[in-house]
Amino acid sequence: MFSGFTPFDLSRDGVRLHGRIGGQGEPLLLLHGHPQTHANWHRVAPTLAAHFTVVLLDLRGYGDSGRPTSDGTHQAYSKREMALDAMAAMRHHGFERFGVLAHDRGARVAHRLAADHPAAVDRLLLLDIAPTLAMYENTTEAFARAYWHWFFLIQPPPLPEALIESDPVRYIRSVMGGRHAGLAPFAPEAMAEYERCIAIEGSAQAICEDYRASAGIDLVHDREDIAAGRRLAQPLRVLWGEHGAVGRSFDVLALWRERADAVSGRALPCGHYIPEEAPRELLAEALAFFHSPSRT
Repeated sequence: MFSGFTPFDLSRDGVRLHGRIGGQGEPLLLLHGHPQTHANWHRVAPTLAAHFTVVLLDLRGYGDSGRPTSDGTHQAYSKREMALDAMAAMRHHGFERFGVLAHDRGARVAHRLAADHPAAVDRLLLLDIAPTLAMYENTTEAFARAYWHWFFLIQPPPLPEALIESDPVRYIRSVMGGRHAGLAPFAPEAMAEYERCIAIEGSAQAICEDYRASAGIDLVHDREDIAAGRRLAQPLRVLWGEHGAVGRSFDVLALWRERADAVSGRALPCGHYIPEEAPRELLAEALAFFHSPSRT
């Protein structure tokens, strides 16, 4: 899926970080979502690599990155820690300033990355999310039904972990196949990667800790930003699927304009999994946005 890309591994604070790098030009970091791996970029990364040096990273807890143990604070899976992973990966390759394209959970990491490291993030393109705090505070019945896993995964251990571990492939197929387009958008080789990685020991615990952090310590960090008046100053473009729950449940642009200064975006004719459902439209958006003459 990634011909011309070179795998890499590094360690940050004892946590293995795995990814791939390829292409040439200005650096562009790609971050995937749940319950996937960097393989979700396979339909767009080769074209992007003709224009940028593309760095694909597996988030901690996913893919072939490490699955550190956690505690009651869920700090190990906070988006602040994951943002530090991203910084370590980019600095590993000599990049101090870069663009970010991110989907789902990766987009939440990208939000924290841009907030905590504003000098490093040039601009960011986020896919199918509104700010985490706003989504929790404005949850409706329709959203809760569509995003049931948000509320399942944050339940106290060991119940969610045990249920996932009883049949991890069934879990991943239920989550991914339960959306707008079912399992049809996913290439067999990509799906095989998702299924392989969800079965790695510790994956269920890591996924739950990711979501527990989002419902806990990540909200603390978000509220601290709001209280201090900290906003994203970078150009921010947000895309969402017109058939997905995010756009139907929230005013995406309005919520982002509460947190960032320069926001634009629109719906695309697809569901949640934009990189695999609408790669052509995403590529057009990404090339226009990251090649913008206003880029700083």
